[in-house]
Amino acid sequence: MKKIKFLLPLIALTLFSCDNYLDVNVSPNDPNASLITPNLSISAAQTGSYSVLVRRMNELGNVFMNNWGANVNSFTGGYAEEFGITMSNNFYEDVWNSLYRNTYEFTNIINYPSSNYDNHKAIAKIMKSFYFQYLVDLYGDVPYFQAHQGANNVNPAYDDDLAIYRDLIVQLDSAIDMIDNAPATTVGVGSEDVMLAGNMDAWKKFANTLKLRILLRQSTKGSTNGATTTDAATVTYLNAQFATLDNNFVDRNITINPGYSNAKDAQQNPWMNLMAQLTETGTNPAVPTLTYRSTYNFRRASSFIAGQLNNNPVDPRRGRLFGLVSSAVVGVTQGDASQPSGTAPLSLSPLGPGLVIKSSQDGYVMLLAESLLLQAEAAQRGFIPGGPAAAQSFFNAAITASMSHLGATVGTYVADVNAVDGKGYTASTNKYQAIMYQKSIALNGTNGVEAWIEYTRTGFINNIPMPMGATSPTGKKPLRLMYPTSELASNSANVPAQSIADAFNVGPFWK
Repeated sequence: MKKIKFLLPLIALTLFSCDNYLDVNVSPNDPNASLITPNLSISAAQTGSYSVLVRRMNELGNVFMNNWGANVNSFTGGYAEEFGITMSNNFYEDVWNSLYRNTYEFTNIINYPSSNYDNHKAIAKIMKSFYFQYLVDLYGDVPYFQAHQGANNVNPAYDDDLAIYRDLIVQLDSAIDMIDNAPATTVGVGSEDVMLAGNMDAWKKFANTLKLRILLRQSTKGSTNGATTTDAATVTYLNAQFATLDNNFVDRNITINPGYSNAKDAQQNPWMNLMAQLTETGTNPAVPTLTYRSTYNFRRASSFIAGQLNNNPVDPRRGRLFGLVSSAVVGVTQGDASQPSGTAPLSLSPLGPGLVIKSSQDGYVMLLAESLLLQAEAAQRGFIPGGPAAAQSFFNAAITASMSHLGATVGTYVADVNAVDGKGYTASTNKYQAIMYQKSIALNGTNGVEAWIEYTRTGFINNIPMPMGATSPTGKKPLRLMYPTSELASNSANVPAQSIADAFNVGPFWK
């Protein structure tokens, strides 16, 4: 039978992406802005920023981590830039545009002229810090201190990435203080907070965990093999910060759900809007039968991740992350072609039922598994109490939390994997390699960009292959993205000089 293939250009992959970076150039002094109180805008700010995290940033990370391949048996023309490692100022430029547009909404909340919304402002500070960390992680120096001034400053200066990172800690401390010392007249936060429903203690845990992640990102500065930094200034800073860190961290998945449903496209979970039509049938509303979009049908498991999940030991999450073919994950080598010109298997594993469920499913901003693995790393490095014993406990708990998140049965996997060097804490010569391996699996399909950034920071997991035929100045994946065309056009006087080679050789300050 003759196979029919569909040409899938980049625009089809991005599906519905129409973010406009220039939309943020609205004066914060506009009298209409003062009519929008923080309780009326916090939900839109949260949901808008999450959309780019789960769609484009998730996609970027999963492709660069070699989790996803292309369904070459049915499509041609997709992932050409990603598989070719073709860096340019147009490559994923919508990430920059979307993050700046959406963090602008958090700035508006923070600047609202009333102390009666201190809890809403604290939430905005935490979320703005969450996304600005990603801007630094992906681009290095970015506009920060002068950003979001609208018409008052349409050409904001670029700030040193280290200075931004240090100020993010200041902002998170400020947010925690605002929560602890909110005036009696402060308006309560309720259902308009579509992440934590106004649970301010949970917001403090989220802020503490974000502080932990920001600090740990710096802990390997200038080192190799995941070793703790010996840079004197960084060591001094980290010791001071960890001495005052409240070790009260995220103890559940941080989710987002403003009332996602299949009523219309705008109400679908944005990840599901990328993957499935509104039609949901079947007798079980918890697990309906879906009608998939071409973007779902295009994405398939890579042969690399198939090998990781299928072998030594079998990972129970494999059938939740990907659909199984003959009881195993079957993947395609990135850059391969269909037979007979290529060697791709005729049946490939799609994204699995632990990721693509229904239109109303929760979104995930930070997983409990990530929080526990951050604590495992911090304990292993001696930054929080407990040492290796605590690190082992956090590590094991993270695996269990990841299984629960994906709907997998853990079985004997914790004991089995702990006997494997590189995947389990107990047997691993390098404990950080095991921690990063488990983080890469826990974040697979949920927050791919976080996994890629951690890989960039530590070099783990080892031996992630380049796509077939791909070349780069270093023979490896890039360390960062390039400043986008939109910024070169609108803020050319301030954009730092950058070559394609720089994207591969010059990482953020913590590298």
